[in-house]
Amino acid sequence: MSPAHPLAAPLLAGNRRALAKAITLVESHRPEHEREAQALLTELLPHAGHSLRVGLTGVPGVGKSTLIEALGMFLAEAGHKVAVLAVDPSSKRTGGSIMGDKTRMPQLTVHPNAFIRPSPSGGTLGGVARRTRETITLCEAAGYDVLLVETVGVGQSETQVAGMTDLFVLLTLHGAGDELQGIKRGIMEMSDLCVVNKADTDPRAAIRAQTELRSALTLLTPHDAPWRPAALRASAVTGEGIPELWAKIQEYAATVDLAAKRRAQTAVWFDDLLREAVWRAFLAGHDPARLRELRAQVERGEKAAVAAVGEVMAHPTAQPT
Repeated sequence: MSPAHPLAAPLLAGNRRALAKAITLVESHRPEHEREAQALLTELLPHAGHSLRVGLTGVPGVGKSTLIEALGMFLAEAGHKVAVLAVDPSSKRTGGSIMGDKTRMPQLTVHPNAFIRPSPSGGTLGGVARRTRETITLCEAAGYDVLLVETVGVGQSETQVAGMTDLFVLLTLHGAGDELQGIKRGIMEMSDLCVVNKADTDPRAAIRAQTELRSALTLLTPHDAPWRPAALRASAVTGEGIPELWAKIQEYAATVDLAAKRRAQTAVWFDDLLREAVWRAFLAGHDPARLRELRAQVERGEKAAVAAVGEVMAHPTAQPT
């Protein structure tokens, strides 16, 4: 039996410093760190899986961080242990987070029942960081029973968070207008709850937006679906709708077979990791200079992309001589 990882015991005891170090280890790209991280995750996996995972997304300016802080404070004050995984856009220069969610959640940051981890997306599509799934496992092992995963933003690619959380919450604004419909429909079809945020700024407009969302969700939801997505109103400033939002989340958890949903998500996770491993192995078996030259020929129009790929696949172990 392999020796226990030095971070395992303090992390299982709820030590936030150990949790932060473990997440840093998991996010590392260094091969030796990746091997160490997988050993740690294997050790902690039996202690994970006991939380309620909530994904949240929304258009820029919708107030995601403010609402998450309001919901997080509501839960933390009620005795829940809340972990917020805030995925920020990455800086092109440094690769680090641009927005810094801890500065936008000042109260929740210092609450003893809360843990906030902003992580750079690293250019990863789907609105999540490269190792968000593993980070979820670490937070659950550390005893956090509610996980709030905030995505980069909203759009057709911002849906991977729905594949790693129990329910998916779309935040929107009243008066957004038809200009957002193109990006809203795809994301609404995956949403389990829709929330009109900043309802206090114009209550009547918020009620109209809520009514419109309800109608849209009715049209988009199959009649035999086990859960009928709801449209709510909320204000992080006044606290309006926060208890109702949590009540709906709990209702969802009591209605949907979360165990079956997680099994399906884990299978998809395996497929994603397998594709990543195969891609790495593929690149390791090819001469980088040859691949760059083929790509340049495609860019110059000298070779069709399909033909270039076929040429690569015809020599699957081409290494530099």
